[in-house]
Amino acid sequence: MGTGKRGLLAAAVTVVCAVTVLGASGTAYASPTPSKSPSPSASKSPAATSTASAPSVPSAPSNKDLEAVRKKLDELYHEAAVATDAYNAAQERADQQSAQIVELAKVIVKGQAKLDDLKNRAGAAARAQYRTGGLPPEAQLMLSDNPGEFLDGAGRVIQGERATKGLLRELTQTQQDLKQYAADASDQWQKLEANRKAKASAKKQIQQRIKAAEQLESRLEKAEKERLAKLEQEAANKAQTAWLDSGVLKDITSKASEQGKKAVEFATKQLGKPYVWGAEGPDSYDCSGLTSQGWAAAGHPIPRTSQEQWKQLKHVAVQDMRPGDLIIYFSDASHVAMYIGGGAIIHAPRPGRTVTLAGAGSMPILGVVRPDAS
Repeated sequence: MGTGKRGLLAAAVTVVCAVTVLGASGTAYASPTPSKSPSPSASKSPAATSTASAPSVPSAPSNKDLEAVRKKLDELYHEAAVATDAYNAAQERADQQSAQIVELAKVIVKGQAKLDDLKNRAGAAARAQYRTGGLPPEAQLMLSDNPGEFLDGAGRVIQGERATKGLLRELTQTQQDLKQYAADASDQWQKLEANRKAKASAKKQIQQRIKAAEQLESRLEKAEKERLAKLEQEAANKAQTAWLDSGVLKDITSKASEQGKKAVEFATKQLGKPYVWGAEGPDSYDCSGLTSQGWAAAGHPIPRTSQEQWKQLKHVAVQDMRPGDLIIYFSDASHVAMYIGGGAIIHAPRPGRTVTLAGAGSMPILGVVRPDAS
């Protein structure tokens, strides 16, 4: 290997060390199970790491060296996936809160119009009372030229007084309602702002992890990238083979439901489209964007994120899954794919990849959920 090539691989190993520190300095994600902490022996900062401190590099990079790079890339993209789920969840909550604020605003406008009307009616009642001079009924009876007409009028006055009291009660209640609506709107604004901050924080985490992974890959030469891709495929094949060897596939005999067929058909049409975090079509997708849009197209909306899909949808045994079901991966439910039958899935893997077919057992399975369970 030439001096230039050794320098490139040394730089790649250096980035492995540096991004380990990056993983250690990140804030916790909104996931059920935090990512595994990096080794305490990592350098204190990426800037402090240099090619001089990197492990010695052999004249030809071994599969062991590239395997370390592969594992680091898996770790970085996994952390990006967790942060993407947090970003999507914050976005979904923000959308809901924005809609609630709009509805509250409409109610407040109607309430204010009602309050203005009630105030006008109360003012008219007060002016009518003023025109009588504010005299007590006894005095008005003594001064009246026609006692019969007065008594008839007195009955109407009593009715008017009762109506006025009801009007005042309604006025008071409307004022209290408006006060509560305003408080609710203020509360929703505060939650909206908190979710905007959470989304911004998650976005920063995503960008950091993806950038670190891209920098790591960019330091590999073409031949090394090809070998790395081969190692990635070998690791996936090994996991899929172990899954198939367990005999699980022979027990999977269920056929897709009508909605499941539609979801699979939708997902199949997205093959080849790029992964983009936070995307839910039509030109690009992240993992849960693909599955949620697939089931929306089937006429059965489901939660937006893989973690909420795992929490809210019905769990089914792996041996009972059928095409259209969703397979949730990793202990923190940070990835999801759609099962299409024959031991295969369609999924949006990670940044730099496209929607593709893969083995259902090529990643650690957390469980299976069924969107259209009766």
